[in-house]
Amino acid sequence: MITPQEASARAEQLCRMAPIIPVIVVNDVAHAAPMAQALVAGGLPVLEVTLRTPCALEAIVEMAGVRGGVVGAGTLVTPQDVRNAVDAGATFGVSPGATDRLLDACEEAGLPLLPGAATASEAMALLERGYTVQKFFPAEASGGAPALKGIGAPLPQIRFCPTGGVNLKNAIDYLSLPNVLCCGGSWVAPGDKVAAGDWAAVETLAAEAAALPRG
Repeated sequence: MITPQEASARAEQLCRMAPIIPVIVVNDVAHAAPMAQALVAGGLPVLEVTLRTPCALEAIVEMAGVRGGVVGAGTLVTPQDVRNAVDAGATFGVSPGATDRLLDACEEAGLPLLPGAATASEAMALLERGYTVQKFFPAEASGGAPALKGIGAPLPQIRFCPTGGVNLKNAIDYLSLPNVLCCGGSWVAPGDKVAAGDWAAVETLAAEAAALPRG
């Protein structure tokens, strides 16, 4: 078991480890370990593997063995997703939104969750339950950094990890906000570089992201 307060405390620890959490889509499990190694070597130790491909859970198993990495499961939608993620070795979860069933499942499984919210009402509902660290998603489609700044004014007790449309250029706008701990981004592991096995390029992108300033 884990309480929402404990979950948010752990999520904050993870978010403070680097300015960017890679949002990873794995299409070939053979890429999992070397991709994780490159990202960690570049300075991005917290890795979110999205449950969007058939080999995602197997990829989590492989990445969980990479020294220095902290591997979690993204795109958690159902209680079964939570159970599968825990069985695969995920140490945290990320969801695009939040339902009571999903929150219950994560709390019962002891899995720290970064739950998604796109509006003030959704953020307030999660705050009421005890979640003070949340994912702002989809960030750019929901108004970007100006929207998140606006939400932050009346809800200063919530910290966010904006994800969705975040890139190297606009990440700076988000990271400058006082209510942003880090951002989630997929650009650090682009599909063409991963498919080509160009791990040196992935490590370079990770290092560039790891050097981004936070406000």
